[in-house]
Amino acid sequence: MGGELLQAGVGGRPILLVHGFTGAKEDFAEAVPRLGSMGWHAVAGDLPGHGAGPHPDGHYSLAAFAEHIGVLADGLGWDRFVLLGHSMGGMAAQLFALAHPERVQALVLMNTGHGPVDTIDAELAAFGRRLVGDGGMAALVEHGKGRPSGPPAHRRLVAERPGYAEFGDAKLLACSVDMWLAMSVELCDHEDRLDRLRSLDVPTLVVVGDQDEAFLRQSEHMAKVLPDARLVVLPDAGHAPQFEQPELWWRAIAAFLEEVA
Repeated sequence: MGGELLQAGVGGRPILLVHGFTGAKEDFAEAVPRLGSMGWHAVAGDLPGHGAGPHPDGHYSLAAFAEHIGVLADGLGWDRFVLLGHSMGGMAAQLFALAHPERVQALVLMNTGHGPVDTIDAELAAFGRRLVGDGGMAALVEHGKGRPSGPPAHRRLVAERPGYAEFGDAKLLACSVDMWLAMSVELCDHEDRLDRLRSLDVPTLVVVGDQDEAFLRQSEHMAKVLPDARLVVLPDAGHAPQFEQPELWWRAIAAFLEEVA
């Protein structure tokens, strides 16, 4: 992660929040100050290739993102911390926790999975890569305009929250083309970590929206195999429950963190 960090509660108990594919630290802009008020030193940054983070020409991968989690924690002087990962960020968080379990006080796996995203249509994904390869992120944004997509909770949020659609477009436009092309492939074809997760004995909250078709089933699987995990399925929520059901999401997160504090 790079660029300016969102943080609150400096000096408190450390928690790092990691956004997902084409996301940004602003996905946690409302949660960070609330966590700070609870006594946590909450930090969110932009992963490489996203937002204000560095946009290197080099290799993008889940493993590289996991390494960046460690680099940021080291820069903050954190030996041990709570780690929350959303979607792709949750996959990178799993890799970090599996490699460094002694550094993870607790884990929140939010709308994420243990293996490839198998709900993405291969032809549609190939079309997206051609579109981005030819016209950059602006072409992807332009193609999506006027095409309502996502589960009902997402469409409700777009209709009811002024500026939310533009917020999503701005995050897409801030992404590196190299990152988008690389990760759009890897997210559909990478290691299934389910068996490895059986060894990860840290307190874990698995939280997912009941309309998140891509990750509901995988969330249920992770909650079953992780030795110290609980599953919370949020009603009327899709892939971004911190926006779609903010108070239900917050209560689930806050209750878990109070226990592990």
